Amino acid sequence: MTAQIILASASPRRMELLDQIKVTYRVNPVDIDETPLPNEAPLAYVQRLAAEKSAECIAQLGDSLPVLAADTAVILDNLIMGKPKDQNDAFAMLSRLSGKMHRVYSAVSLRGREHGQVVSITEVTFRSLTENEITAYWHSGEPADKAGSYAIQGLGGIFVASINGSFSGVVGLPLFETAALLSKQGIGIFK
Repeated sequence: MTAQIILASASPRRMELLDQIKVTYRVNPVDIDETPLPNEAPLAYVQRLAAEKSAECIAQLGDSLPVLAADTAVILDNLIMGKPKDQNDAFAMLSRLSGKMHRVYSAVSLRGREHGQVVSITEVTFRSLTENEITAYWHSGEPADKAGSYAIQGLGGIFVASINGSFSGVVGLPLFETAALLSKQGIGIFK
């Protein structure tokens, strides 16, 4: 099938979500510096990264297809929890999330005829976790490349006591918001 968009990500989860809504794409991941700017608010951070990823992809390809990029961050106490550096970092993150509500911000940027951007904010509450559970979870391999050190769509889902918002946004691409952006660019889901 002919691609409708370019996905500026190599995330298997984002690909699965686009497949779920039958959007065809070509993959062109981009590498940008994801370090937060000094005093950058978490919302501004995810919006900036999504926009920079889509802009970088356009700069690389100069393609005529619209470019979709996204960024997802776990936020606790207004602090951005990115991907863990190592086991100790993951342990610290999961220990902080244990028994608490946090937010997951997922920004989507679509550049085509114009630039559109949306953000999904979801509240996720973890049950209390034991040290043994956190250690065993790390050894499963799942948290190593996940924002906040967990995957809600995988084994990490057993830690989630409740969710208020977009499940797909926590996974990495909020489908409701993404479909609305695509529609504004003339890319219909049911065409």
